Amino acid sequence: MGTTQALASRGGAPVRTAPFPAWPVFGELEERLVLEALRSGKWGGVGRDKLVEVEEAFARLHDAKYAVSVANGTIAITLALKAAGVGPGDEVIMPPYTFVATATSALLFGAIPVFADVEADTLLLDPERVEEAITPRTKAIVAVHIAGAPANMDRLGEIAARRGLALIEDAAQAVGARWNGIGVGAIGDAGTFSFQSSKNLNSGEGGMIVTNREDIADLAWSYANAGRVREGAWYQHENVGWNFRLTELQAALLLAQMTRLGEQMATRERNASLLDALLADVAGVCPMKRDPRITEHAHHLYMFRVAPELARAAGGKAELVRHLQAEGIPAASGYVPLSGNQAVLAEIGKLTGTVPTFDCPVCDNACENEAIWLTQNVLLAGEADMHDVARAVRKVTEAL
Repeated sequence: MGTTQALASRGGAPVRTAPFPAWPVFGELEERLVLEALRSGKWGGVGRDKLVEVEEAFARLHDAKYAVSVANGTIAITLALKAAGVGPGDEVIMPPYTFVATATSALLFGAIPVFADVEADTLLLDPERVEEAITPRTKAIVAVHIAGAPANMDRLGEIAARRGLALIEDAAQAVGARWNGIGVGAIGDAGTFSFQSSKNLNSGEGGMIVTNREDIADLAWSYANAGRVREGAWYQHENVGWNFRLTELQAALLLAQMTRLGEQMATRERNASLLDALLADVAGVCPMKRDPRITEHAHHLYMFRVAPELARAAGGKAELVRHLQAEGIPAASGYVPLSGNQAVLAEIGKLTGTVPTFDCPVCDNACENEAIWLTQNVLLAGEADMHDVARAVRKVTEAL
């Protein structure tokens, strides 16, 4: 196509040099609440104050009756699966377009990940591929709300109910998201969240399980508290459990960060909508489809797709991303398919005796040619910054 503007990667002037907003955002409130926790002397154990407050507030945020805080998002998925009745050797259907922890959380106790492909225009788990992947050994479905967009919980819920499967929501990237007005995590049997340092709600590390099922909440709590039972004695271990507890210091950070969440979500929503409109006019670029049933999108990532011929013209998607980065835009290539991850496949082989193969062409194509990311802090910038993003994308694509 050609352009008179030289790409910054080829010696031209970049679209922008100013940084995007730093993350995390914190201030006096975080400092005060952490100091309160520090001075209380209640740093760990189970007789705590701020963790109870966090769990109650987080459950309300997601329309759940129960919330159980845990050490991180990976362990949250593991304990949710176990509490929902998944055991060693059981198959768990999940998408290949996700962080590796979705798979390793199942592998941690010998459950078998089975990868079902994603939808091309959302990169969320495709319910039709889930239906095809069910076998007599299937025990659960993990719906990953990638980038903060809820998966099709209506259809996945119908499949799970009809086939007698547990439905777990991996909402690590979806704090605050809602489907048909209902908070994610409270739609399936249980939902899991991450508070790792890049997440929209951040305590450095940490996780949460939410559910409307008392039996799952009680078992998850027990597994995370050395097998104890609620209201039981200190040495009353009625289940095999471990110590996966969060600390009061992390709870203090979460309480402060939760006061910022609503305003930050509104900013991300406004900027994502603007980017959708701006990029829709760029040839060969397509914003991700948003299901109208997504009534709140967490926008942990802003994802868009480029035509495969653009990636090829650049010498590969990684090169296209490099051109964007040179223009001052912190773009990223994103995931590689878990369905081809050799460590995961080898571990499945150890457990089953056979190294599996999975056919996930939509995910493969998105990873190799199409999907490009911007992280959530980019969406905390101003309107002019979104125009910079769009100008850089247009500049790069027109130069290829």
